Amino acid sequence: MKNLFIIFVLIAFACTSSVQKSDGNNSETITAEQTTMEKSIYDFKLNDIDGNEVDFSQFKGKKLLLVNVASKCGYTPQYEDLQKLNEEYGDKVVILGFPANNFGGQEPGTNEDIKQFCTANYGVTFQMFDKISVKGADKHPLYRWLSDKDMNGWNDKEPSWNFCKYFIDENGELKNFFASSVNPMDAEIIQLIES
Repeated sequence: MKNLFIIFVLIAFACTSSVQKSDGNNSETITAEQTTMEKSIYDFKLNDIDGNEVDFSQFKGKKLLLVNVASKCGYTPQYEDLQKLNEEYGDKVVILGFPANNFGGQEPGTNEDIKQFCTANYGVTFQMFDKISVKGADKHPLYRWLSDKDMNGWNDKEPSWNFCKYFIDENGELKNFFASSVNPMDAEIIQLIES
């Protein structure tokens, strides 16, 4: 009977220890998440549409306009305005296009298809990236940063459709979010670029 009691105490102790270890692991996870939350826009590295790595640290001191794009969307003609913005203000703002197939399957093509479409139809010369997810469980960490106020400082808005826009100032701070319906040549965007 005494041995049975000792075995019971040992089992109870082992269970308590594993719970404490589990709690310890959770606090380690939180610490890792806190490190991620402190990430700056300049810490990201993504492949461009040709598969070459782009280190975002090269954008320090520059204003950025990040746009999730698609080839088969009602807003697709905004490529023309993005290119116009690039031609007129490319010395003041860097436009970054992120193809995504999150909305209505409107970006089904490969990177090669997307590049060919953008070049042939809109003469796109601004920086285009590898197709990523901008919403949902597989959301790319860059778009997690853009749409989580604990990471970027204030904004919780994620893309609601293709051609949503995020404006980053020259200090790497997210300054504004624009819905799909806001044209790239909108006065508010131009004002942010010129300020």
